[in-house]
Amino acid sequence: MKIGGKEFNTIWFNEINQNVQIIDQTKLPHKFIIKDLNTVEDTINAIKVMEVRGAPLIGATAAYGLVLAMKKNNDVKYLEKCSKNLINSRPTAINLEWAVNRMKNKLLSCKPANLFNTALDEAKKICLEDISFCEQIGQNGLRIIEQIYNSKKKTINILTHCNAGWLATINWGTATSPIYLAHKKGIPIHVWVDETRPRNQGANLTSYELNEEGIPNTIIADNTGGILMQRGQVDMCIVGTDRTLSNGDVCNKIGTYLKALAAHDNKVPFYVALPISTIDWNIKDSKDIPIEERNSKELSNVDGVNSKGEIENLLIYPKKSKSMNLAFDITPAKYVTKLITEKGVCDASAEGLKNLFK
Repeated sequence: MKIGGKEFNTIWFNEINQNVQIIDQTKLPHKFIIKDLNTVEDTINAIKVMEVRGAPLIGATAAYGLVLAMKKNNDVKYLEKCSKNLINSRPTAINLEWAVNRMKNKLLSCKPANLFNTALDEAKKICLEDISFCEQIGQNGLRIIEQIYNSKKKTINILTHCNAGWLATINWGTATSPIYLAHKKGIPIHVWVDETRPRNQGANLTSYELNEEGIPNTIIADNTGGILMQRGQVDMCIVGTDRTLSNGDVCNKIGTYLKALAAHDNKVPFYVALPISTIDWNIKDSKDIPIEERNSKELSNVDGVNSKGEIENLLIYPKKSKSMNLAFDITPAKYVTKLITEKGVCDASAEGLKNLFK
C-alpha cells in the first residue's frame, strides 16, 4: 500500500545488506522511519516493543528472525533456542507460534549448509501468502459491502477498532482489505476509527493509512461507537483478531468486546476478518487464552508532538495512581455476525469453520 504515494510492504529482506527492514510503527504517524534488523535479537525486540505489531506481521517478523538466526549460526540447538525466545516475545497472537513452528519444521529436515537459504525462501513464502490471503479476505468482504451499498445507495459508514490494516500484515490488511477494494471500486466509504487506547493504534495507524489511500475517515474516542450505532450512523463493524478459537470466539485488542455488545444491541452487523493461520485449533475454552498484560506506562504516558516539532512522552495520570494494561479481550462467538477469511465467509462457530475446509 502507499505512503507518500510510494508503494511499501511492512517488512522485507534487503538482498544487498542481507538484513531485514521494517517500518518502525512506534514512530508513526509523526515520523516515517525504516529500521534495520540485523540479528534475531533485533527481531525479538521489535516484536516486544511493537515496532512491528498485528498478528500476521508478528508471524512474518518471527520467520525472518529465524532467517537472521541461521545466518549467524546454523546449529539445530541454536534454532531451538531462538524459536523458543521468539514464541515467548508476545504470548497472545497465535500467528507468532504458527510461523515459528512452520519455519522450524521446514528447517529441521535440512542440511546445515542449506539452512539459511531454506529459511529465507520460507520466510518470503509466508509473506507472499499473507499478501494473497489478505487480498482474498478483501474480495470476500467486498461482497458484503456491496450488498449493503446496493440496498442503501449512500455512503457506507464502517466502524473499526485498533489497526487491522496493511500495517498489521504485509499488505492490504484484514479488516481494511474489503474497505480498500470497495474504495478502488468507487463505492463511497467513510470509516469511524476508534482511537484505541492505550497505544492509540486506530488514531496513529489506521487513520494514517486510510489518509494515505484517500479514504474519508473520522477518529473517535473508544467510547463513542455505541451512541453512533444508536443514531444509525454505523452500517457495519469490521475488526481483526489475534487469535480465534475453533468455536468462533475472538480474541482481539482490548475494547473489541464492548463494540460487539453495542453492535448486537443495535442490530449492527459485526464482522471479524482473519487469515486461517489466526485460528487456534487446540485451545477449546477462551479462558485458557494467554492475555498479555503490558507495561502500565502505555496507559499513564502518551507520545505527542510539541510546538518545536519534537516527539515528547508525557505523564497524564496522577503520579501516585496505579493502572492496569490488559492488551486483549475476548468476544464470544454469539456476538460475531460472520468470520471473513481467505477461504470464504462463515458463521462464527465450530460448524461454520469446519465447513470452510470441506
